[in-house]
Amino acid sequence: MKKHYDYIIVGSGIAGLYTALLARELGSVLIITKGSISECNTKYAQGGIAAAIGRGDSPELHFRDTINAGDGLSAEEAVRILVTEAPDRITDLVHFGVPFDTLEGQIALTMEAAHSMPRILHAGGDATGEYIELTLSRQVLSTKIPVLENVLATEIVMERGCACGIKTLDCKTGVRQEFGGRFLIVATGGAGQLYKFNTNSEIATGDGIALAWQAGAEIADMEFYQFHPTALHMPGVPVFLITEAVRGEGGILRNNHGRAFMHDYTPQGELAPRDIVARSIIYEMAKTGTDNVFLDVTHLPRQLVTTRFPHIYQFCLSHGLDITKEPIPVAPAAHYMMGGIKTNAWGESSIPGLFAAGEVACTGVHGANRLASNSMLEVVVFSKRIVEKTRVKETRNSSALKKSNDIRTTLSELKGVTESLPSFTALQQVMWENVGVIRNREGLTRAAATLATWQKSLPAPADRPSYEMHHLVLTARLVTEAASLREESRGAHFRDDFPQHSPDWQKHIIFTNA
Repeated sequence: MKKHYDYIIVGSGIAGLYTALLARELGSVLIITKGSISECNTKYAQGGIAAAIGRGDSPELHFRDTINAGDGLSAEEAVRILVTEAPDRITDLVHFGVPFDTLEGQIALTMEAAHSMPRILHAGGDATGEYIELTLSRQVLSTKIPVLENVLATEIVMERGCACGIKTLDCKTGVRQEFGGRFLIVATGGAGQLYKFNTNSEIATGDGIALAWQAGAEIADMEFYQFHPTALHMPGVPVFLITEAVRGEGGILRNNHGRAFMHDYTPQGELAPRDIVARSIIYEMAKTGTDNVFLDVTHLPRQLVTTRFPHIYQFCLSHGLDITKEPIPVAPAAHYMMGGIKTNAWGESSIPGLFAAGEVACTGVHGANRLASNSMLEVVVFSKRIVEKTRVKETRNSSALKKSNDIRTTLSELKGVTESLPSFTALQQVMWENVGVIRNREGLTRAAATLATWQKSLPAPADRPSYEMHHLVLTARLVTEAASLREESRGAHFRDDFPQHSPDWQKHIIFTNA
């Protein structure tokens, strides 16, 4: 007999945990996670969470900044919801016990790129995601919500066009099970492991995207993958995020000759949107023949650096670099997936009963480029709305109003260029070289053909690594083919063969498994 729950939540990052804590008031909840409850992308989020709670700030200013960052593709309704409900969701997190940093009794707010006001809340200096994750996971464990760890979701169970459960594989025992549920919420995070250089946890393998696409859900905006401009780049040292807040506090980007170069590319300098900063660094590295630039904070007070960025300071120091005395070698790395399972303003996908929350969801908030620190805010705002929606006995397929100019398509039938089976390393290399920060038709065509061949050649999955490879190859195809279709540059998607905006492309690319 398969077990039934009111809510089945796949994923144990902030999206999964926060949703579970709210949903338990309305029914039985099960959390399924392929790793441990503490293993997720969220804890790597250093920067913070944005909300217009400071003096002189307002939801309207936050709205404008988010729309501007989205580069013409953000859904205004979703953004309005995000910025309006933000202060209440911060209050919720405080009630759950999240220890946001304070200054003279008030929550401390800092500045980040492309924000017009200091509105970034942080915890533990540069450990915001980790603090929120640990707070919520302790709450979940104390409420005795069942959590199945090391259990991989392998298939969404469908019945008469509705999602009604999930099939799973125990990664340790090999036991397969099926669980039934009234509401299935996918909160599996992103797909940073697509790329050779990334800031993500090893669990970020596009699982939720693949499961939803295979079930027939709409997948949107996959060409928009955000590359963080500043990840630590040292030989033999793991890629490590150097938060945008470092530049917000006055960090200066310099080339290998010690020259500050950002104003050569944009009047906004270090505080330009992430996509502009990432491309500027790529251009500067090419110009100087190096594989990194430097982020310099040596001019800032030592106490500010060590107390505001304790994790970064200690991590670099453990690898022989004192950032108060030497500049930090940095280079761009894959960071955040703006696209995902297309949802409406209540987190509903195009499949009744199937919801998506967090990075795996495409709510329309981020558009072509995510505004810094809006990601964790999106999680709590729309996870709350998912649970509110389920108070109504019946959900309906109301995911997204179909715009006439959006492109709806499926994956192409492409002839391959290789007969070899893919390796994890080869996949990451193909994506980094051809579908990275700067793209063009030649590279995208080559990558698309290779990925199509690999997908056909993969044997049936049987364990976690083989399922993850299937999910990564499928997600890679969605990213690559969307990037091939969009013949313009917009937000995080930049093509040097189509370097300008085109009004003909102010629309979305939506994949369906037709």
